[in-house]
Amino acid sequence: MHRHEVEVAALRASRERLVVSADAESRRIERALHDGIQQRLIALSMAVQEASGLATFEPALKVRLEEIAQGVQAALDEATTLAERVDAPMLEVPGRLAVALRGAAVAAAVPATVDVAVESELPRAVARTVLLAWFDALECDGATTRTIAVREEGDALVFEIVSGDPLEQLRDRVEALGGRLSAERLPDGGARVFGALPLSRES
Repeated sequence: MHRHEVEVAALRASRERLVVSADAESRRIERALHDGIQQRLIALSMAVQEASGLATFEPALKVRLEEIAQGVQAALDEATTLAERVDAPMLEVPGRLAVALRGAAVAAAVPATVDVAVESELPRAVARTVLLAWFDALECDGATTRTIAVREEGDALVFEIVSGDPLEQLRDRVEALGGRLSAERLPDGGARVFGALPLSRES
């Protein structure tokens, strides 16, 4: 192997380690959200509901407590959504990626189509990269609908996303995992994004 090839391989391995390290930190943050903030919000919501039940003869106070309860529930919903985005659990389990992609589409409440034809276990970093790309596609403007198709092709996971943005912000992460990302603009102003991520790598 030539020196240049060795340097390129070393750089790619270093970037891949950074991605894996970042994902490990995401899991730590998700656990902190779940075991800390979410649990405290649940306890607070229950306390407010209990107080509301005691305020039967104080209509104004009861209304105010109900408003507070709604605010707490909204905060809990946001914390739950954030936790799922930071680190969707068990992505590498067969079928879990499809569930996560569809769940993200439902939560975004925008027209979206999910087509996943993957039956094998996936490397966590690979599955998470596809999910992050889908999150970004769901959040960006410029498309009337969003679609994602994911399939295995040889030793790679291939995905195609139609959204309002070419998702260039994902390029570094994709390339750090030895993958590739390209995009083409559509007549309606949206973009079709093509990505491929290796499922195995020669040592």
